[in-house]
Amino acid sequence: MKVISKEDLYFFNQGKLFDAYRIFGAHLIYDSKEVLLGTRFTVWAPHAKEVNVLGEFNNYQAWVHNLERVDESGIWSIFIESAFEWAKYKYEIKTFDGRSLYKSDPYAFFSSERPETLSKIYNLEGYIWNDESYMNERNINNPYESQMSMYEVHLSTWMTKPDGTFHKYNEMVDLLIPYLLENGFTHVELMPIVEHPLDQSWGYQGTGYYSATSRYGVPKDLMYFVNQCHKHNIGVILDWVPGHICRDDHGLYMFDGEPLYEYDEEWKRENVVWGTANLDLGKGEVQSFLVSNALYWMKYFHVDGFRIDAVSNIIYFLGDSSKGHNDGAVSFLRSLSTQIFKEFNNALLIAEDSTAYPKVTHPVDNGGLGFNYKWNMGWMNDTLEYFEKDPIYRKYHHNSITFGLTYAFTENYVLPLSHDEVVHGKHSLVDKMPGDYWQKFANFRALMGLFFTHPGKTLLFMGSEFAQMHEWKDHSELDWNLLEYPIHNGALRFVRDLNAVVKANKALYEQDHKGEGFKWIDSNNSDYSIFSYLRYGKNHNDFIIVILNLTPMVHYNFRIGVPKKGKYNEIINSDNNCYGGSGLYNGGDLFSEEIECNGYTQSLNIVLSPLSVTLLKLGE
Repeated sequence: MKVISKEDLYFFNQGKLFDAYRIFGAHLIYDSKEVLLGTRFTVWAPHAKEVNVLGEFNNYQAWVHNLERVDESGIWSIFIESAFEWAKYKYEIKTFDGRSLYKSDPYAFFSSERPETLSKIYNLEGYIWNDESYMNERNINNPYESQMSMYEVHLSTWMTKPDGTFHKYNEMVDLLIPYLLENGFTHVELMPIVEHPLDQSWGYQGTGYYSATSRYGVPKDLMYFVNQCHKHNIGVILDWVPGHICRDDHGLYMFDGEPLYEYDEEWKRENVVWGTANLDLGKGEVQSFLVSNALYWMKYFHVDGFRIDAVSNIIYFLGDSSKGHNDGAVSFLRSLSTQIFKEFNNALLIAEDSTAYPKVTHPVDNGGLGFNYKWNMGWMNDTLEYFEKDPIYRKYHHNSITFGLTYAFTENYVLPLSHDEVVHGKHSLVDKMPGDYWQKFANFRALMGLFFTHPGKTLLFMGSEFAQMHEWKDHSELDWNLLEYPIHNGALRFVRDLNAVVKANKALYEQDHKGEGFKWIDSNNSDYSIFSYLRYGKNHNDFIIVILNLTPMVHYNFRIGVPKKGKYNEIINSDNNCYGGSGLYNGGDLFSEEIECNGYTQSLNIVLSPLSVTLLKLGE
């Protein structure tokens, strides 16, 4: 049996073998009657003098099983009759200068649990999916015109067992999914779940790209979790890190004794700030490895897409534009997006990109990178900087809120309030807010109101939804005990109700990426730090009025122009008692009057609560 055909070898070298996992790694081999014969191991190590495999099947004696070099490009392979599922193994790479390196399998489908660093033989086949209805709907639904409220989760610390150990993927089904449903989130974004040696890396320094981390169970447990999410119409997005790798000895780093997956040049390779090594994304074999990996997660685990970490570090060498544009890496991104959307037309490919690089979310054939979403880091920075200021100074920084609308429709944006904003001394979202305890929560609720009504899809990191006071702690679970306090319960209820309001009103999501979906009513009231705007659905008669009062001043007879005559309803007000507010809101019907205001012939006279957000809707 030929290990790799000439055609596959050519495509692998050219970066166009998009199912490389079919050939590389440890594959169980069966005869025509489905009788298990053993396992074939195949690995790419062109600089190696000799490659051996050691494992439970040979008492970890590497000299017993020597791989054969099957072609000139450095692919090695062996079939072992005594190697069966669950057996642990590693490769011994012998170099020409006399070293012996012990490496995990880059294409391993499973790994032993830390602190062990062994790979495991695992059979991915046989899981029975029943998410056909969801997958069919995903294929025909337009994500741009759908509600997308993403909840970012670190599985280790969302919730732990009483003894502090982690819940497994399948156990999360009964814990996380009901929580997502109750609070109105449409997608869960999992921080990296590829195998990684150190908990404190949060998964961003991986060693097993094809291996769902064993911390939370076996790969089919993850399949079950995704399947159950889909049965409840919850999308699953993976945080994926194609730009850099862990430097641990057993990983991809210097895999065969010399730079292989990473750059040859030290200045391109060594990411000193992060303590990682940058992958050479222009190398064909690395492109085959990574594009295959993305498609692997979508095909075998039915994930809905990826948030691509550190895109700026991919576009530019070391993320520094002065060091030059990385043409090979940009070519990789275009190949990645092209292949994903060729096979999964409504996938989610989201760039975490802090640069001003143009056309990130434009199609490849239009000169773009091919992502369909990009994190709006500018909006996040400006908005948080504004909200951190004492309200007395906000009038001098009014532009921090309005500026984002000058470019909001140049890309398809996600508004991120992610884990990066609640760690390393930055404070939690609510603790960033100025003022006394009550004002902190009022500011937090106003921030949430802007977040959910601003053009763009939303991503919120776990714990922020109930206004956790402490920063995220990567060694223990969220402070769930805070929900015993009404002010935190009110914060969670407000986020839940905002998600419900968005879901019930297409005007708040249907045109997130089109200028026709947004119009200022008044963007110039800097003296009082008041912002008012309209959100429109595709039907221009479908609109929501949003009013933000970002000082503690109460305005009892505040007049605001409205586009149509009629009866208006206040559908949510963050100052409602049930959210922890002062209870100053507009009860009952609000009838427009023929009094000109804000350029409209009709207007409303309303109470504007302190540090609040108010949403109004034209009645039937």
